[in-house]
Amino acid sequence: MDVNVSADDLAKSARAAAGKGPPPVDKWDPPFCGDLDMRIARDGTWFYLGTPIGRPELVRLFASIIRKDGDAYFLVTPVEKVGITVDDAPFVAVDFEQREAGLEFVTNVGDRVLAGPDHPIRVARDPETGEPSPYVLVRRNLEALIDRKSFYRLVEIGERAEHEGAEWFGLRSGGAFFPIIPADELP
Repeated sequence: MDVNVSADDLAKSARAAAGKGPPPVDKWDPPFCGDLDMRIARDGTWFYLGTPIGRPELVRLFASIIRKDGDAYFLVTPVEKVGITVDDAPFVAVDFEQREAGLEFVTNVGDRVLAGPDHPIRVARDPETGEPSPYVLVRRNLEALIDRKSFYRLVEIGERAEHEGAEWFGLRSGGAFFPIIPADELP
């Protein structure tokens, strides 16, 4: 179903809903208005009607109202809910810093999170190639794909540790250990 709501209308509704801090999209239950021709590519680029959205402030605004219900993604305001397509994860972790408390990630839309029990790191591996796809939980049930350069830097600071009865190679942050790969699979 196509939506009669334009990206401009949605942006106006999002601006009206914006206050201090992230909007409480998980508490809003507006009617579903259909799917919008908006897509977030694996590299974090947002597209509307097949064209990249070039205004970073507009991307940040839309990113503030994204919600995941089951496996589907929506942009949600108090008055409307529209479906969008997300190729992989809605955000990309483009950098991190080692802090005393752990690893602080920054996303392509400006979110900052300290990896730990509330913001776990997970690594999914392609069943055919074994290629890793690392993620960090940003907010609610929304993850950021950790970009390649950051993942390479993370691997450099990884360590071996006992995890669920086996030795793993992984990362420590925020008082938690996050497994990346079984240690016996390391070269």
